[in-house]
Amino acid sequence: MNRVKVRFAPSPTGYLHVGNARIALINWLFARHFGGVFQLRLDDTDTERSREEFAQAILADLRWLGLDWDEFFRQSERLARYAEAAEALKKTGRLYPCFETEEELAAKREARRRRGLAPIYDRAALKLSPEAREAAIAAGRQPYWRFLLSDGVEEWDDLVLGRRRVKLSAISDPVLIRADGTPLYTFCSVVDDLDTEITHIIRGEDHISNTGVQRDIMAALGADPNRLRYAHLPLLKGTEGEKLSKRLESLSIRSLARDGVLPEALVAYLASLGSSRDPELAPLASLIKDFDLARFSASAARFDIRQLLSLNRRLLHNLPFASVADRLPAGANESFWLAVRGNIELLNEARGWWEVIGGTIVPPPMTEEREFLRTAIALLPPEPWHREVWQDWTSALQAATGRRGRALYQPLRLALTGEEHGPELAALLPLMGRARVLQRLELAAS
Repeated sequence: MNRVKVRFAPSPTGYLHVGNARIALINWLFARHFGGVFQLRLDDTDTERSREEFAQAILADLRWLGLDWDEFFRQSERLARYAEAAEALKKTGRLYPCFETEEELAAKREARRRRGLAPIYDRAALKLSPEAREAAIAAGRQPYWRFLLSDGVEEWDDLVLGRRRVKLSAISDPVLIRADGTPLYTFCSVVDDLDTEITHIIRGEDHISNTGVQRDIMAALGADPNRLRYAHLPLLKGTEGEKLSKRLESLSIRSLARDGVLPEALVAYLASLGSSRDPELAPLASLIKDFDLARFSASAARFDIRQLLSLNRRLLHNLPFASVADRLPAGANESFWLAVRGNIELLNEARGWWEVIGGTIVPPPMTEEREFLRTAIALLPPEPWHREVWQDWTSALQAATGRRGRALYQPLRLALTGEEHGPELAALLPLMGRARVLQRLELAAS
């Protein structure tokens, strides 16, 4: 490829979630693999729903993932350009005014359904005389503007899904300009893609019909739709094949980061979803080098949180203290991190173990183990403590009680941590200190 330029164009009406983060990542990897340009564009012409807090969150989340961009702009900055393009379509008769209210349109759709017809717009506004239009405006009705679709079929060779076709006569003429004069995404995107010379559009398969419409708009603006290549990726589904959209609130990038998922794990997982590559931890440089759009399947990909957590766990288990020091609880040191990193799937779980080590947890009453715990108290070594204190203590307990294995270790773990599983007590004991260990043993034995 001589030149590649792609774009990621989220609407700042909510937080970035795994579905659109995956689209952003694949666009970014595609551009970087071919030494091309990655454009970030905020489709923010919906002034009622777009919010600056979401815009800033999208930028922050992309940076957290490790993605950068070569170009950036907001559609709200280009309203004059969209108005100019709209005027060109009006002059050729491809953009026509409509006056129906939402209630009238709903009634029309219902009437068509009763007759067994597709609920598409009937183009009644095209039949209005100039006098009728003037009368509607005089009565206070401001027109919104629809694009007159061609009667043919739009076809293209999709880089993921293969040959695709959209029958335009089966689609309602899309509204491109609202009654208040603001342009809609469908129109603005075409103008932006043409003006900024985008070469490839990589997005979800829910945009298939939209692609057919936008190709027709391109032609109406005097451009060749075949100057762009398209790749539509099947949407992500849950582990049981359900629509992932029902779970997107819990799968926002912000939420996953807050829970302790690391960006390296999430990027590696999203880069493999729907492709022939197995989910494996890999640096961005490696993902860029090995990227191949041809690896992506036309079948839906399943987002399995367990696979993501598995990658996250493997990443955490090998992270040095310096990499996470600023994200650990205040006072946590390298000994603490080395003790707990092998037993967590999410970084925020480290806070729970910090509380176990230095907090005020209350162990469960263990009346059936009272005699054993009192023996453990009697044999508890004096300080200073070192890593071998656990081995020395349990060896003495084994000799005194005859216990070994789970019968020896499990009551101690439960009394000292309140948990049945966790990091090695040999590492935790010196961090807890004798006074805290003694206190918890006495509470459990009471």
